[in-house]
Amino acid sequence: MRLRDKVVLITGAGSGIGKCTALLFAKEGAIVIVNDVDPENGKKTVAEIYEANGEACFIHADVTDAESVKAMVEEAINKFGRIDVLFNNAGISGVGKLHEIDLEAWSKTLNVNINGVMLPSKYVLPYMMKERKGSIINMSSCIAEMGLANRASYSTTKGAILALTKSMQVDYAAYNIRVNAILPGTILTPFVENYLKQSYENPEAAIEQIKKRQLSGELGKPEDVAYAALFLASDESKFMMGSPLYIDGGVVFGKDA
Repeated sequence: MRLRDKVVLITGAGSGIGKCTALLFAKEGAIVIVNDVDPENGKKTVAEIYEANGEACFIHADVTDAESVKAMVEEAINKFGRIDVLFNNAGISGVGKLHEIDLEAWSKTLNVNINGVMLPSKYVLPYMMKERKGSIINMSSCIAEMGLANRASYSTTKGAILALTKSMQVDYAAYNIRVNAILPGTILTPFVENYLKQSYENPEAAIEQIKKRQLSGELGKPEDVAYAALFLASDESKFMMGSPLYIDGGVVFGKDA
């Protein structure tokens, strides 16, 4: 019960890494506030938590809409009195070289991935500052530290999130609020499956090729990231501040001879 009685808000918790993390956090004793833009998926996550005897509720919000996010945070505070952990997990993919990207698609990727971290943080932080404690976990990516073909908009957002994480940590350390980032490699989720379908004629062949660039020889699983988030959410990581946590199978700093 590493998160016993902690109130945790997870954005994008209707599927993939967010859902897996919500289930794990509930198992570890957290009260989980499940957020997703898709109410059906979000409520399914809550139902699974209840089936496992956990505690959770669903709050709908679009993380790109300030009023929607503000209302979500206020509802959470009214229900539980505080938010101990915020996991800014919601995000979308972005595919294409810079000169090829449609401007509308570029703006959408930046809006969801950057404002989707900024807005929940903006409205949760005053309550954490009042309590003088908290942990914020931002979903970046190992792509923030490396170049990857056809990912201009996505890499831009994930680099921005890593920079924002470090800046936030400096601003809020005095309030005993920790802000860290998770940098996953390729994790096999519906999110990644959709990217592969968009980007490759043969997604199965693409998966085999991606495996070769990771020292692990395998793609990551949502559980790999969920356990990293659990560490950052728990008091076990109390001395970790403004740090990137790589969950990438060795793709960034490893090279197979």
